Amino acid sequence: MRIIKSITIISVAILLTTTATARAQRPVVVRPTEIDDVLVNPGMGFMTFQRFNGDDLNKGIGWTEGFPIDYQDFDGNLENKEHPMTSIAYFRVYWKFIEPEMGKYRWDLFDKALVIAEQRGQSLLLRVAPYGGGPDKDVPGWFRAMVGEEKKLLSDRWRVDPEDPLYIKHFGGMVRAMGQRYDGHPNLEGVDVSIVGFWGEGSGSELVTQEAMEALVDAYVESFKKTYLIMLLTDSDKKTNVYGRSKANVGWRSDCLGDMGIWAAEQNGWNHMYDYYPQSIINFEMQDAWKTAPVTFEICGTFGSWKQKQGLNKDDVKYIFDEALKWHTSSFNAKSSPVPKEWQPLVDEWLKKMGYRFVLRKFTYPSEVRPNGKLDFTTWWDNKGVSPCYKNFRLALRLKNDKRAAVLVTDANIKTWLPGDNLYDDVVFVPLDMPEGEYKLQIAIIDRFSDEPKVKLAIKGKEADGWYNLGKIKVQK
Repeated sequence: MRIIKSITIISVAILLTTTATARAQRPVVVRPTEIDDVLVNPGMGFMTFQRFNGDDLNKGIGWTEGFPIDYQDFDGNLENKEHPMTSIAYFRVYWKFIEPEMGKYRWDLFDKALVIAEQRGQSLLLRVAPYGGGPDKDVPGWFRAMVGEEKKLLSDRWRVDPEDPLYIKHFGGMVRAMGQRYDGHPNLEGVDVSIVGFWGEGSGSELVTQEAMEALVDAYVESFKKTYLIMLLTDSDKKTNVYGRSKANVGWRSDCLGDMGIWAAEQNGWNHMYDYYPQSIINFEMQDAWKTAPVTFEICGTFGSWKQKQGLNKDDVKYIFDEALKWHTSSFNAKSSPVPKEWQPLVDEWLKKMGYRFVLRKFTYPSEVRPNGKLDFTTWWDNKGVSPCYKNFRLALRLKNDKRAAVLVTDANIKTWLPGDNLYDDVVFVPLDMPEGEYKLQIAIIDRFSDEPKVKLAIKGKEADGWYNLGKIKVQK
């Protein structure tokens, strides 16, 4: 009887110990609370045009483009009156200003814009247009002298022949020189592929021979391997020269979002929103380009001209915004024009869906870890936007208390987090020298080169330094 009793006591002790251990190792489950704020995040949302955060907007329904930036005095206030805050500054300049003398480039124009953009919390999107539509918007003077007076060409929106070997050599040479200097620059958001037509908008692309188009496009594709290229939604045959050769880093753009009938009277009712964009995205096989590179739109006219010239109402604006979401837009150039007050709620709702929007739905982790031990965790993310994040940011955890902080970087590739549900489970190791004690467990999507949080999440719990609190965790040997 004594032996049986002893065995029973030992069994009970083992059972109690096992139960206690299991209870201690039971994961902590966190379900963050979602928020409904408009979030300003890198590479998405509205952009400023020939301006930066904190600058005055264009007046009336006009805008400026193609000329070097006229820098405004900055009073330290980054807010944009009657315009959303932005993470992108768009600079469009004519070739003549970048290469005023053959082979001598004004890179200082880009260098300054890159610096100012970073100071204003923005990255820089660039387009070098070959020419514009007036005498002061011609090709560089030295190139005009080389090719002679402007002739009648196949398109009335060309100023020089894109088939001319001199154009291919010199305009393409400028693009290659730009790529050599700026490809992969951490604050360069992307480069617009500009080949022909006023403002580099591609008019007459379908008239350019395959050979010439390939030569011009190759200048971009071969020179920008790290920085995203964004190509105009134009002729399907010529499209394959960019997208087909470099699908990994080529997105697309269109320059007239919101055209509901500007030229309808002279074009039998034709407009971009009904008769061009839906068909071209499919016909040019661009439906899936958004999965690997950005889609961006430019407003047709300005918000003011939407009202004054087209007579658009709230229903029209909502339709335009919804279509852009369907086409997976990440960013929008409103030409630094004011947003009408009555349309601001529509803009806010649009911004909550444009680009990416990460909601952390569930996070599990152990309540206790040891120095040099594993911290295993699971995550469930809901991307409530219409695109992934196209930047190489890192997902990281942080253990922090009053005495010590340690950032634990994961292997997550957030560029693959498409709209909808995304699961990511991993294990990170606690530093060997981590002192025992209780810590805050935090999470953030951080910069490639530092531990600075870069992406605002659509959840509560953000600290002043951008990290999000998940709960407490003990470090114990």
